[in-house]
Amino acid sequence: MPPAVKFQKEEIARAALRVVRRQGVDALTARTLARELGVSVGPIFTWYASMEEVRRDVAGLARAEYVKYVERGLSEPVPFLGVGQNYIRFARQEPELYKLLFLRNDSETGGAMEALRLSQALARPSLMRIYNMDEATADRYFRNLWLAAFSFATLIVTGGCTYGDAEIGAIFTELSLALCKAYKEIPGFAEGRFDRDALFTELVKK
Repeated sequence: MPPAVKFQKEEIARAALRVVRRQGVDALTARTLARELGVSVGPIFTWYASMEEVRRDVAGLARAEYVKYVERGLSEPVPFLGVGQNYIRFARQEPELYKLLFLRNDSETGGAMEALRLSQALARPSLMRIYNMDEATADRYFRNLWLAAFSFATLIVTGGCTYGDAEIGAIFTELSLALCKAYKEIPGFAEGRFDRDALFTELVKK
């Protein structure tokens, strides 16, 4: 009889996640995964047909880790601000998982826009309730601020961010307040139906 397989599929996927966390997804090969498990490559391919399948499961585990950060943010006193802070925290604490989820456009992760949709769906109910917005306005508001968060987080994981958390928080506050005021006070702003030239003409006079 052949020897019993030592590892279950979930254990292999978790080991693959550890490799990616330390070295990045490009370092995940059958050999590096087998080394992490302390075995030959055989047990890996008892459960997986290819390394592409392993990477797909790793992406799922990485997404679950990211959701934990978002949910932590939603539990804070100001949920939307909490989501933004925890998004940045995820980039700082899990840079390789951030790169996997947000900086690759492939079938395993769906790329940054899939992550935007996921985050948007999680944050939508609290935005509608706390900020008194309809669904379309909440989604637009989240999208615009998420794009700013994406810029900061990408700078962080690529080593180009010179802003600390306090400065980032202040910038988010400015953007959040400006957008919220515009959505509430400028007719048609949330729908993109407003006289841009007339508004700018009035603003620059002040």
